[in-house]
This record gives sequence, structure tokens and C-alpha cells, in this order.
Amino acid sequence: MSRPDFYAWALAEDRGRHELVEGRVQAMPRRTVGHARTRAACWRALAEAIGLKGIAAEVLMGSAVEIGEATVHVPDLVVAAGPPLPGDAIAVPNPVVVVEIASVGRVDLSRKLVDYLSTSSIRHYLVLLPDTRILVHHRRAEDGTIQSAILREGLLTLDPPGLKVAVEALFPKA
Repeated sequence: MSRPDFYAWALAEDRGRHELVEGRVQAMPRRTVGHARTRAACWRALAEAIGLKGIAAEVLMGSAVEIGEATVHVPDLVVAAGPPLPGDAIAVPNPVVVVEIASVGRVDLSRKLVDYLSTSSIRHYLVLLPDTRILVHHRRAEDGTIQSAILREGLLTLDPPGLKVAVEALFPKA
């Protein structure tokens, strides 16, 4: 299936969430209340960091990220640098930070690591593990090398776009 066909199908589909992986539609797992709480806390922390820094960027929920010609992922959150996207946009053209919240039944994070960090605009791929309150931060450096860190606390630096966020703020209050 092509990306345009997938978008047309997905907008008309009312049974769950889906992604397109190498031209094939894949169902995404349902979100739990814990997942929703983590997503909200992370959105709030990133949005506040953007506001404090005063940069042109926004945090989006449920927006598509296009990988190549036949893959569309829908991460939990995306930080898009630059002016706000039009309200009718489906995909984020130049995402800088992508956030996935690990959930039961989700085994695709290694595939997404390759997909996301092979996309030139994406510099940071964050995987939040809500049950253990651990953040796995994958960062693509200027020279293309991938650096990873496992964080439980402290300050997370996302540069670009120049944000600093307390790791603890990415998770709901315990």
C-alpha cells in the first residue's frame, strides 16, 4: 500500500490505530491508562521546556512520521522545530525528537530505532519505560554516530533543538 492510500484508509478507519510498515498495514496496541498518563506528563514537560527556551517548536501527539516511501510510524509524541504546522497536516515533515512509550505487546522498538535514526531530521529517539521509570535516549550526533544512554534521573539535553528537561518530569508523579 502506498502512503497516500494508507492515509485515505486510516482516516476512514474507525477500529483502532495503525501504522504502515514497508507497505503493509500493522495494528498498534491499545493504550492503557498508565500509557496515557506517561504520554501526558512527557508532553507537558517537553512543551514547558519549549516555552521556557522560547524557540519555534511544538510537541504533537499522534502525528505521522514518514520513513522512506512505504513506511509511516505514529509515535506517541513528536517535537517539530520551526513554525506551527497547518491544522490539517497529517505528517510532520521535519521531526527532531520522537518519543515512544513502551507498552505491553509492543515489540517493534528496535525496528523503529533504525527507521527513526535513519531519517536525517530526527536527532533524538526517546523510549520511555513507564513501569520502571527509565528513559532510553538514543541520539544521532553530527557525524552520524548513535549514542545511547539509560537515564533514571537528572537532566536530559535535547540539542538540537536546545531543550533541557528533568528526566523525572517525563513520567507521571509516583
